[in-house]
Amino acid sequence: MKRVVIDTSVVVAALRSRLGAGNAVLRLVANRLLVPLATPPLFLEYEDVLKRPEHRLVHGLTPDEIDGFLAELAALIEPVEVHFQWRPQSGDPNDEMVLEAAINGRAEALVTHNVADFAVAWERFGIRVLSPPELLRKVRP
Repeated sequence: MKRVVIDTSVVVAALRSRLGAGNAVLRLVANRLLVPLATPPLFLEYEDVLKRPEHRLVHGLTPDEIDGFLAELAALIEPVEVHFQWRPQSGDPNDEMVLEAAINGRAEALVTHNVADFAVAWERFGIRVLSPPELLRKVRP
């Protein structure tokens, strides 16, 4: 498994805890063991959520440090162009954006802390939906 869409919840968790599974997923990306896929709207959501005051209080990064992190992440992301919108599939518009990145990018998996929210990804589109710990078990020997 190499091509994955990483939900914003995982990116946020990765910066909130260096010891968590979300951070381990991003280390796999940094080591080029995973290819993250993202659409421009999904990437902008990463930025928006990471810069919210409640998250900045926990991860302790300045806006400039967040921009630096995002620039490094952007260099590793394979951009996805949305050719087909599959809305509505979910009750949450932000979930729709993540699902569309996975479908249009032909992702092998969608990585999220909200697995139940993406049941339609597997049922309708055959995209595996994995929590960060599940992904780590599948990627690591």
